[in-house]
Amino acid sequence: MNKAYRYRLYPTIEQKIMFAKTFGSARFIYNKMLGDRLDYYKETGERLNNTPAQYKKEFPWLNEVDSLALANAQINLNKAYNNFWSNRKHFGKPRFKSKKTGHASYSTNNQHGSVRIEGNKVKLPKIGWVKLCLHRPLMENSTIKTVTISKTPSGKYYISILVEYENQILPIIPKSFLGLDFTMHGLYVASDEDNADYPNFLREAEKRLVKAQRKLSKRQKGSRNRNKQRLRVAVLHEKIANQRRDFLHKKARYLADRYDAIGIEDISVKAMAKRKKGGKFSFGKSISDNGWSMFASMLEYKLAWQGKQLIKIDKWYPSSQLCHVCGYQNNDTKDLSVREWDCPKCGSHHNRDKNAAINIREEARRISA
Repeated sequence: MNKAYRYRLYPTIEQKIMFAKTFGSARFIYNKMLGDRLDYYKETGERLNNTPAQYKKEFPWLNEVDSLALANAQINLNKAYNNFWSNRKHFGKPRFKSKKTGHASYSTNNQHGSVRIEGNKVKLPKIGWVKLCLHRPLMENSTIKTVTISKTPSGKYYISILVEYENQILPIIPKSFLGLDFTMHGLYVASDEDNADYPNFLREAEKRLVKAQRKLSKRQKGSRNRNKQRLRVAVLHEKIANQRRDFLHKKARYLADRYDAIGIEDISVKAMAKRKKGGKFSFGKSISDNGWSMFASMLEYKLAWQGKQLIKIDKWYPSSQLCHVCGYQNNDTKDLSVREWDCPKCGSHHNRDKNAAINIREEARRISA
């Protein structure tokens, strides 16, 4: 099995310069190869299979950086290109990478110990020993496969280490089930637990963000003051992202430890975030703030590590319409403004979200049987 660890890096000034060269070279070779492929296809109607080695004579400065970083850029391009050709409806055309996004990264591979950790330092090809904060050790008897170096818009450096280890996890027969119903403002309503009560970190910091971004818009482009203000805005966004990630990790760990199988709706968050026809209302900010997709991904792999399972219920399953007591389907609840209702058949009183979570739990139990 594979597992990734993320650590903070503290490079020297010389190492930062080398990182910047590698970031730029990986981005350049990706864009150059993509541009040549697009031009070749326009001229001949055929696909071009080019490699980074073909450009090193024309651009000798590519030899200064890790060759595996360029090779991984080629692999990423090939993947994006093949995805586009195999399924154009789902995958868009590969796009050029921009250095103005503020986020930069490159990946390299471990070959015969070229990447290793000793003490509080990590050895990287062409970089040397870089100081890192080893807040938790790597898994015993694991082998480093690949590492990804990244720089955040706030100027911090991180390393993600992918290790491979032998571990045979036997799937367990689920006995305890939980249903989670997605809500925009609270993240989820659980069938047998307290609601998540997501703190809405973005909404809480919105006034500070507006003030900081207004100052940034008034700074002259290219000035030092603009760069200082850009860092302040980046730090605010990074803090919000860290708060969200920490909250989601803790919730996912808590639920994964307590239940054998968890059911959620297989909803399209991207589609929900889009503005509705006519521009009457939009859920984009609320949905993007709570990070449901990230939470579902965390929940899935944390359950898998223990032999448990995340069961995704079809998005067309009428979880909000069914009475969990007698099974009566109330079509009036298609109106989202109906938050509570009484079952006409058995008379049970239902909270919309709680009832949906219970129905999702029972549907997950049925699917796993």
